[in-house]
Amino acid sequence: MTTVAVIGSNSFSGSHFVDYLLEKTNYNIIGLSRSTEKNAAFLQYKKRNSPRFQFQQLNLNTDVAKIMEFFDKIQPAYVVNFAAQSEVAPSWNNPTHWYQTNVVSLVNLLSQLKDRKYLLKYVHASTPEVYGTTSGKVTENIIYSPSTPYAASKAAADLFIMMLVKNFNFPAALTRVANIYGPGQQLYKIIPRSVMYIKMGKKIPLHGGGRSVRAFIHAQDASDCVLKIMEHAKPGDIYHISQSEFVEIRELVQRICDKMKVKFEDATLITEDRMGKDAAYVLDSTKAKIDLGWKPEITLDQGINEVIEWVNREWDVLKNETLEYVHKE
Repeated sequence: MTTVAVIGSNSFSGSHFVDYLLEKTNYNIIGLSRSTEKNAAFLQYKKRNSPRFQFQQLNLNTDVAKIMEFFDKIQPAYVVNFAAQSEVAPSWNNPTHWYQTNVVSLVNLLSQLKDRKYLLKYVHASTPEVYGTTSGKVTENIIYSPSTPYAASKAAADLFIMMLVKNFNFPAALTRVANIYGPGQQLYKIIPRSVMYIKMGKKIPLHGGGRSVRAFIHAQDASDCVLKIMEHAKPGDIYHISQSEFVEIRELVQRICDKMKVKFEDATLITEDRMGKDAAYVLDSTKAKIDLGWKPEITLDQGINEVIEWVNREWDVLKNETLEYVHKE
């Protein structure tokens, strides 16, 4: 049976992709992550208890030799990599940690993986942050102009991957996903954090008044597109994954307040903007729709309802979790 290796399977995006593979395909799935598996409240796939999934605790920063030894043993046809230092604001404090994980360790892994004949496709989770602040609809060929250490590290990784494609025909494709959300997301992210703060009676901070414009894509829709990219993309392909609805953050929070029957003015607090925060990402996903026949199915309102239901359902677990980002090297 064909094997898919998911690096960063403990991450929000990675765990949802594992869950989607278990639901929609017959692949064997190997999850790799530097940390032990989290509570089932955050890892939806654990509730399936499927024999087609195995977990390996391996760290991209320290265990590349072990990862390659393991890959050579199981010979995955597909490797999908979600592992990264992915937070934006904290990257200013420890930029070397972001470059170590997102660039140096990745270069170490892919320099070896490029020679493995068993590999049919490598899919890399990039980010629209590599574009910096943009105006108008953004297609996949826009020039890079990163605004933060995180974005610059991801841009460097993308360039290395494309160099491998050019010189070695490395079967790699890149994804650039809009703001992803859904049940199981880290509680410091804007949608679950807003729900948690409202339930706790705390004020939701709106950086810069919440005027940034973003698209939000449900994790299930994103996973569906990643699967199509994994199976059908050509070497060097880059795909945007985004809803066509774009909202200001303050409008997003307003919707959550309305659904939870609280006044926006009572539930929010205006704060200073973050350094280097990009004003807008209006990603054009036409290429994925045409090439792959993909389209998102879950509306933002449906997805927000799912997150609210998840928080209510898992409240006994979630109320004891931190609502702040905790950095790990």
